[in-house]
Amino acid sequence: MKKLMNSADSFVDEMLDGLVAACPSLRRSGRVVRTATGPGPGRVGIVSGGGSGHLPLFTGYVGEGLLDACAIGDVFAGPSVASCVEAIRAADGGAGVLLLYGNYGGDRMNFDLAAESVELDGLATRSVLGADDIASAAPAEAHKRRGVAGIVYAYKIAGAKAATGADLDAVSAAAAATVAATRTIGVALSPCLIPGAASPAFELGDQEIEMGMGIHGEPGIWRAPLTSADVIADEMVDRLLADPVEESSKRVSVMVNSLGATPLEELLIVYRRVSARLTDAGLTIVKPLVGHFATSMEMAGLSLSICRLDGELEALLAAPAACPFWRV
Repeated sequence: MKKLMNSADSFVDEMLDGLVAACPSLRRSGRVVRTATGPGPGRVGIVSGGGSGHLPLFTGYVGEGLLDACAIGDVFAGPSVASCVEAIRAADGGAGVLLLYGNYGGDRMNFDLAAESVELDGLATRSVLGADDIASAAPAEAHKRRGVAGIVYAYKIAGAKAATGADLDAVSAAAAATVAATRTIGVALSPCLIPGAASPAFELGDQEIEMGMGIHGEPGIWRAPLTSADVIADEMVDRLLADPVEESSKRVSVMVNSLGATPLEELLIVYRRVSARLTDAGLTIVKPLVGHFATSMEMAGLSLSICRLDGELEALLAAPAACPFWRV
C-alpha cells in the first residue's frame, strides 16, 4: 500500500502544517490546533483530542460553534498530557472548559491528568466521553463502549449550547444528553496501513467483511463473505434500533460515514436503504449526514449513527457552525 508522505516520523506534524496552511481559521502550537480568534470571553470552551489518522475527527472540528481547541497524538495514539493541558488553556474564555473526547484508556488517563493540572490554577473543567459504538459492549456495560463517529453530534450540540452563553454545567449536560441519545455501528471491508508499518493494521480476506470492527481495527461481532448493501444496511439498522435509548423521540438524525476509502456513491446506496427502513419504522429523519466524518486512514467500510432528537437537541443541531470540513 502506497502513501504520499515524506517520512513516517514527520507524517503527523506535516499534516498539521498543511491543515493550518489550508485553513486560515486555524492556528497550531505543537500538537494543539485552535481557532484563530480564540474562545469568546465569558463563554464555555470545548476541547477534544485523540490520535491522528481519523480526519475530519478530531482536529477537523475546530471551528465556530464546535470545538475551540484540540490536542492530537500520533497515528492511532492519544495526545500527551502536555498537549491536553495546552489545548484546555487555549480554550479557556473564563467560564470553564468542557473536555469532550472518546472513551479510550489512554485518552481518559491523559485528559484526567491534564484536568487535575489546570484545576490547581482555578480553571474549572467537566468531562463527557463519547461512547456510541454498540459493537464494543452490551447495553448493560454501555460505559465501556468506544467513542466513534457519533461524537460529532456531541461536538455540534455542545458547541451550539456554548454559543448561547450557557454555563459549564448546562453545556456538559447537553453533550451528555447527546451521547446518551446516539448509537453507532460500523462495518469494515478492508484494512488500513499505519505510516511506517510493514503490514496492514489487521487482515480481511478479499471477499470478507467484519461487522462491528472499531476504527483502530478492534475486533467486531462477526466475519463473513461480502453480501449486498441492502443486507448489510438492514442488519446495521436492526442492531441500532434494538439497542435501548432512554429518549424515545421519533425524530432522528442519521450519519452514514465513510471509514476512509468507501466512496460517496456507495454511502448513498446505503443511505437509500437506511432512510427507507427508518421511515418504515415510524421515524422522521432530520439533518441527515452522508460523507467523511470520522475515518480510519484508508480503511474501506462505513459506520451508521442514529441520534434521537428532542426539541432542544434538534434546535442545537440546526444552529450555525463552521469548521474546515463541515458547515451548518
